[in-house]
Amino acid sequence: MNKTEDQKGYDRPVEAAENIYWVGFDDKKSNFHCNPYLLIAGSEAVLIDGGSRPDFAVVMMKILQTGISPEQITTLIYQHSDPDLCGSMPNMIDICKNPKLTVLSENYSNMFITYYIEREQKSLLRSIDDYGFEFAFGDRVLQFFKTPYAHSAGSFVTYDKKTKTLFSSDLFGSLSRQWDLYIELEDDCYRCNDYEHCMIHKDYCPIPDTLEFHKQVMPSEKALRYAMDVFRKLAIEMIAPQHGSIFKKKKDIAFIIEKLAGLKGVGIDAF
Repeated sequence: MNKTEDQKGYDRPVEAAENIYWVGFDDKKSNFHCNPYLLIAGSEAVLIDGGSRPDFAVVMMKILQTGISPEQITTLIYQHSDPDLCGSMPNMIDICKNPKLTVLSENYSNMFITYYIEREQKSLLRSIDDYGFEFAFGDRVLQFFKTPYAHSAGSFVTYDKKTKTLFSSDLFGSLSRQWDLYIELEDDCYRCNDYEHCMIHKDYCPIPDTLEFHKQVMPSEKALRYAMDVFRKLAIEMIAPQHGSIFKKKKDIAFIIEKLAGLKGVGIDAF
């Protein structure tokens, strides 16, 4: 596509599902897109994987464009401890003046997250274990599923029961040579065995970039397969990854789960 970011609407927050907003941006300088998501329920909001420090101004501008003020954000969820999603954490904590603000991650990840924040802010940290892997705010219930070593020991994903959206962190991500907010595959894609020569002559196929990303970022076939086994049991209407593009088509979701479950040459297994 040759549309500009403004024509696509990516210069503003995008409502990907009911009261779920993508608040990232189309990074023209990199094929490593980062996707923060804002969930709204009544007067409360939760931010998932808020982004890097350089991204803070853009992300916060788009949060404000949804009509939400920083004080309405009650919880910051971080699904692992990498700087591309945790780097802006000190800025977020400073601007979100809600006295009930919680920074929610996983015990192992929290050990590293403490290095992003001031000593007095460590009291904000909570673990998904403390909540019994389920968190309610407004009319939404979020469930948490651990996906160890996909890609870090403390990795987990978040599932919104209301919209059946899976916030998948690095899983289903991509180093996208061509990027759009959404991926939608053609039926021919499901039976293609040669991604270098498109059966329907499209100029770009997103599948190789997605597979290569998982080979490079995930540590092993076993870790990736375990995560996919978790997702097979969920009713998923949308996959919203922290990198790459959103999947909204059911056949695409089922296809990519199976594709990644059987992927070979992942991480250490490539040697």
